[in-house]
Amino acid sequence: MSEATEDAAPPNVVHLVAEYWPYARSGGLAEAVRGIATFQARKGAEVVVLMPLYRKVREGWPDLTPVGDPIEVPFGSARASIRLWDANERKPGARVLFIDYPELYDRNGLYGEGGADYLDNHIRFGFFTRAALEVLPTLVEHPVVVHAHDWHTALAPVYLGTVLRDDPWYAGAATVLSVHNAGYPGWFDPEILPRIGLPDEVYHWSRMEHYGRINWLKGGLSYSDYVGTVSPTHAIELRTPAGGFGLHDSFIALGDRLVGILNGLDLDVWNPRKDPVLPATFGPDKLEGKRVCKRDLQERLGLPVREDVPIFGMTARLVKQKGFDLIVGDGLLYRIPEAQFVFVGEGEERYRSALGEAAYRMPDRVAVRFDFTEEREHRLLGGADCLLMPSLYEPCGLTQMRAQRYGALPVVRRVGGLSDTVDDQVTGFVFDEFSSAGLERAIRRALDAFPDREEWEKKMNKAMRRNFGWVRSARRYLEVYRKALARHDDP
Repeated sequence: MSEATEDAAPPNVVHLVAEYWPYARSGGLAEAVRGIATFQARKGAEVVVLMPLYRKVREGWPDLTPVGDPIEVPFGSARASIRLWDANERKPGARVLFIDYPELYDRNGLYGEGGADYLDNHIRFGFFTRAALEVLPTLVEHPVVVHAHDWHTALAPVYLGTVLRDDPWYAGAATVLSVHNAGYPGWFDPEILPRIGLPDEVYHWSRMEHYGRINWLKGGLSYSDYVGTVSPTHAIELRTPAGGFGLHDSFIALGDRLVGILNGLDLDVWNPRKDPVLPATFGPDKLEGKRVCKRDLQERLGLPVREDVPIFGMTARLVKQKGFDLIVGDGLLYRIPEAQFVFVGEGEERYRSALGEAAYRMPDRVAVRFDFTEEREHRLLGGADCLLMPSLYEPCGLTQMRAQRYGALPVVRRVGGLSDTVDDQVTGFVFDEFSSAGLERAIRRALDAFPDREEWEKKMNKAMRRNFGWVRSARRYLEVYRKALARHDDP
C-alpha cells in the first residue's frame, strides 16, 4: 500500500449483518464482523453496525437507548414505522444500532425454530435491509461504504442499484458484499418481488434469477461494486463448479472485483496468557498452565486424567458441513482407543444421537456437551491437544486459528481458510480426501507424533506464535473500500 493511501482518511463504513457478537450469534459470522468493525473503529474510521432487534437482544441488554423519532420505511406497496436503539458500547469500538420492528424480530429464534426456517424470512431480512438503507443518511456522511454480509443483507446493493439509484445521496454510496457462507444463498420464489419492493427487472439470468427462482446472493453479487470472501483459497474455490454452489459463473464474472481476505481474531479475547476462563494461563514460553488446563478438562468431563493420552476436541455446529459424517459414519471413534474425544456444539439430532451413543458406550474416551457456551469453547481449546475440523467446506474458519493460539494442533481438511491457516506437520495435520479414511490417517499421524514431547512442543510453540490479528486484513479491506468508492461520482 502506498504512503498516500496509508495517510488518507478512511471512509465511513456501515456494516449490515444479521448477527453480531455478543448480541446474537449462531456461528462465525457474528464474531468475524465484530472483529473487523471493532478494528476499523479503533483505527479511526467512523463505523456503524446495523442489525435487527431480536428478542434475545432486548432481553439480554435491557439498557438500550432509543435514537431519534420513529422512521417510516417504504416496503413493497406499504410503509412501516421502525425505531432505532443504541447499544451504547464504549469507544473505541463501532457504534452498534438495532432496528426495532417487533412483528418480525420479537421471536425466539434468529432464523427459525425447531430446525425449520421462519416462512417469512424474505420479509424479515428484506425489510431489515431496506430499513437500514432508509436510516443511513441520518447516521453517516459521505464518503460511505455499505458493507453487507451474506444473503441476509445481500439485497442492499440490489436496492441501491434499482429503486434508490436515482437518489443522489445513495448514488454516491459504494457497496461491498462479503460472502461468509455461499452454501446458504437465500432461495425464494419470484412471486416475492412485489412484497419486498423490487422491480421485475431483477428477475433476469444476469441478476437474481437462478433456475427459475430468486437467489438473493446472486443478486448481491451482480449489483455490488466489490465482493469479498473470507480467505484467499475460498475465493479460488468459489470460481469452480465444485466449490461455487452453483454460482461459479457469477463469481468468475466478477474478475478482480472478487477478493479473498482472511478473517482475523480479537487477540485480546483469544489470549491464553490472560484468559480469565482458564484454570491456569499459559503461553508458548510457559506451557505448564496448558497441562493444568488439560487435567481440569478431563476432570470436568469425567475422563481419566492422563497426560500420555491426547485429547482431540471439536467445537462446532452439528451439521454436515463440519464433517460430522466422517466422525460418526463408520465407527471412527470406536477404532481409536488410544485417544480421548470431546465434542461441544448444538445442531442436528442425528449427530447428537450418534455422538451421545459413543459417549455412553465409551465414557472413558468420549465426552459430549450439547449446550454450547463461550466458556466451554475456551476451556476446550485450553485443555485439548488437538482440534478436529474435517470440514466438507470451510470458507475461513476461526476455531482453527483460536486452537493454534491455545496450543491445540488442528487436524483439518485442505479446504478454504483451513488450507490458508494450518501448515501440515508444522502447526497441525492436514488431509485432502473427504472420507473417514482420510481423517483417520491424519489423526493417526497426530497420534504417532504425540509421544515425542520435545517435537510436539516445538509444533505447539510455532502454532501459538502465529499472528492471526486483523492488521493485515483490515488494510486489504481499506484498499477494497477505496476502489469501490472510485466507481462512484461524488453525490
